[in-house]
Amino acid sequence: MERSLELQNTVKEALNALYHHPDDAFRMQADRWLQDFQRTIDAWQVADNLLHDATSNLETLIFCSQTLRSKVQRDIEELPSEAVRGLQDSLNILLKKFHKGPPKVRTQISIAVAALAVHVPAEDWRGGGIVSWLRDEMNSHPEYVPGFLELLTVLPEEVFNYKIAARPERRRQFEKELTAQMEVALNILTACLQINELKEQVLEAFASWLRLKHKIPGPVLASHPLMLTALSSLHSEILSEASVNVISELIHYSAAGSSGGAAVNMPLIQVIVPQIMSLKAQLSDSSKDEEDVKAIARLFADMGDSYVELIANGSEESMLIVRALLDVASHPEYDIASMTFNFWHSLQVILTKRDSYISFGNEASAEAERNRRLQVFCPAYESIVSLVSSRVQYPQEYQDLSLEDLKEFKHSRYAVADVLIDAASVLGGDATLKILYMKLVEGVACCGNEHSNWRLAEAALFCIRAISNYVSVMEAEVMPQVMVLLPRLPQQPQLLQTVCLTIGAYSKWLDAASSDPSILASVLGILTSGMGTSEDSAAAAALAFKHICDDCRKKLCGYLDGLYNVYRTAVNGEGSMKVSAEDSLHLVEALSMVITELPQDDAKKALEMLCLPVVSPLQDIINQGPEILQKKHARDLTVHIDRFAYIFRYVNHPEAVADAIQRLWPIFKAIFDVRAWDMRTMESVCRACKYAVRTSKRFMGITIGAMLEEIQALYQQHQQPCFLYLSSEVIKIFGSDPSCASYLHNLIEALFKRTVCLLTSIEEFTSRPDVADDCFLLASRCIRYCPQLFIPSSIFPSLVDCAMIGITVQHREASNSILTFLSDIFDLSKSIKREEFISMRDIVIIPRGARITKILIASLTGALPSSRLETVTYALLSLTRAYRVQALEWAKESVSMIPLTAVAEVERSRFLQAMSDAASGADVNALMVPVEELSDVCRRNRTVQEIVQGALNPRELNTVTVS
Repeated sequence: MERSLELQNTVKEALNALYHHPDDAFRMQADRWLQDFQRTIDAWQVADNLLHDATSNLETLIFCSQTLRSKVQRDIEELPSEAVRGLQDSLNILLKKFHKGPPKVRTQISIAVAALAVHVPAEDWRGGGIVSWLRDEMNSHPEYVPGFLELLTVLPEEVFNYKIAARPERRRQFEKELTAQMEVALNILTACLQINELKEQVLEAFASWLRLKHKIPGPVLASHPLMLTALSSLHSEILSEASVNVISELIHYSAAGSSGGAAVNMPLIQVIVPQIMSLKAQLSDSSKDEEDVKAIARLFADMGDSYVELIANGSEESMLIVRALLDVASHPEYDIASMTFNFWHSLQVILTKRDSYISFGNEASAEAERNRRLQVFCPAYESIVSLVSSRVQYPQEYQDLSLEDLKEFKHSRYAVADVLIDAASVLGGDATLKILYMKLVEGVACCGNEHSNWRLAEAALFCIRAISNYVSVMEAEVMPQVMVLLPRLPQQPQLLQTVCLTIGAYSKWLDAASSDPSILASVLGILTSGMGTSEDSAAAAALAFKHICDDCRKKLCGYLDGLYNVYRTAVNGEGSMKVSAEDSLHLVEALSMVITELPQDDAKKALEMLCLPVVSPLQDIINQGPEILQKKHARDLTVHIDRFAYIFRYVNHPEAVADAIQRLWPIFKAIFDVRAWDMRTMESVCRACKYAVRTSKRFMGITIGAMLEEIQALYQQHQQPCFLYLSSEVIKIFGSDPSCASYLHNLIEALFKRTVCLLTSIEEFTSRPDVADDCFLLASRCIRYCPQLFIPSSIFPSLVDCAMIGITVQHREASNSILTFLSDIFDLSKSIKREEFISMRDIVIIPRGARITKILIASLTGALPSSRLETVTYALLSLTRAYRVQALEWAKESVSMIPLTAVAEVERSRFLQAMSDAASGADVNALMVPVEELSDVCRRNRTVQEIVQGALNPRELNTVTVS
């Protein structure tokens, strides 16, 4: 008792410090103490006492109600059963005590009671379940009805609250209990309608119960007093938010498959739709409050989204709804208009996909129906194009927009672009283009000589760019005129940026349609101009340049000198060019793709020219000697080396690239030798080498040997992860080549031996996750491309031991690579049919099988985050499929270590049955539910998780000596 009083005073003092102490350090210390206190078993009694204490202030009441709520949700198993009954009674008293507030406290107490109902079976609520108990309490204590109503509102919400540490079986049972008592709940709410001031609260509770999607027959709901009250409230002077929520839920409910879908709920739909349609005039009523208009628009949007399949038949009634949704889309407020965007997308999908017409029998009938529907809806989509295209204009004072507002504006433009794509899917790109072209002509006329009137033209071009993939490459009516207009537009930076992006978007059209070479010359001129106007227009121009060189590469072979001048000027940063180092990579890629089209000899010369502006600055640095090279900032080197990577990647002439890398090798070697300590430079060099290997393949000849010797020697000293991923690329290409066998064998032995000496504990994995990640990616590559070198090697068992130590590393990529490596070993018989490899694998895995299984089960049950569940499950099921009965024994052994207080017998059995089904070859997806349930049960709260991890102790291997 004394200890409890002491703790109560400490809690009050800590809260006082948290909210009122002037010193930040004191406040943080108080916050930490309070968080730690909430996890203790004493928190139950202290929070309860302070909530019953009449002298507790608001801060104390809020903290204690939150504490009690989270304890009930997460830590109920800390209490003996008699204490749970006491808690039930105490919460009931508190519910009555705070029935008039404070609201925050009452809500937390209500959630706590609802969470308790998830844990405690129906018979413990006086035998009839929580809802019947609530009805009896409300009848006995009518004065507390408002407080009890809040509890009735939160109850259905707790079915889907996974913060509650309930076992899956109990959660399902609770949902059944609530749905069985749906009628009782609705009767309570109907009775409460008599109290006028509770109407809003009653409707909120009704909306909450509708979210359970339990099958209440449509005709019953259609005439239900709660539904009729919600509908009548829609027409009251002050629109009730609760009634909008109810109607919105009824719309979702009537279309949900779980409640029988629209066909079954037609009586309900026939009541709802006319009532909502009668609100249409209010959408354009300027005297209406904006929030009310928003709420009405939301109902129309919900109706469109939920009934889209009914609307898609194109009946007269459907078109009334479509016209109403066009009214919403025409609202001047973007937030309101955009509520319909999802509907236009869903409708487009139904109208255009073939599956929608299967029920029409033969191909001819289906096609006739498709054409009929498209014809019916074309006018609506034409209207939508006109309505939304005006919403992408830059605001008048766009320079003054905050970063947040600018981000929101860009987001709204992308949303409009998606709607235009939907329209183009229905109308066809060419027809949509015609509508948008009229807007462009209007915009160009506005421009005149005044630069300030560029916004309309820019908006039209943004829209034209958005639909580029839907416009035919043979379109000959509008696009030539668009291209003629572009050079006439003012060189305003935002407008020029969009002009450049539009040119890039129509690169395929330019290739197919421009028999007139002057068009290509004209657009290249615009792009060059874009590169010198602003950083944004330069970025857009460089990207467009890449697209044009990709799609028009054959045509551009004759323009190589001009293209090269643009490239050299931009890469060297000469003149007025504003192309950033990152964007210059687009130009490197662009020229590389054109060079790919040249004959072999011409390509070699062109490749030399392409490399020249990249080689010169690097050679200058190297010529100044190792000391200067050592001290250079990484960026001074990587900006050039990254360009090599792009050249080697995109010049698809293996011999020419092999020739180039051989000539350039002295430069690469100098950088390797002097900068091996520097991760950023090494990543850049390895990336360039990787693409050289990937493109040149077997033409690389002696250079590959020099490269491998270099990284093998440097890895011993510097352990750069990128040396491992470069080796992965080499293994992929040369792994099966017998002439490289001894070379590669030495390479993988050397790299893996060094790595397993580094990764001897989970702490090492945590501090070097990139090394772990690339090591096990390389190991997986070895299994796939050179098992004959890898599996018989002396390093294979050591690597398996190393993997076992690192499975539970928290770094996502490292953990995934390790798990994938193990899965590849277990799946070996799928990819390799040679018996001697399978038996070599078994000699390594079988003695370790029990420990591997234990670590994997520990990972499932809490040692790794639940987001890794799928990868861990796959590894465990691969192990089970490979070792069948043995693996089941290992799994049984591990699961039996978990105490029954944490995992019940039924949950163990269900999991082991899933393992047994896996051994028999069942589909992985069918086994996920029992595995996920075991995972949920073991993670349901901190205490259980600690018990499970303590029993399985996956990290006992951290001290294992790697063999």
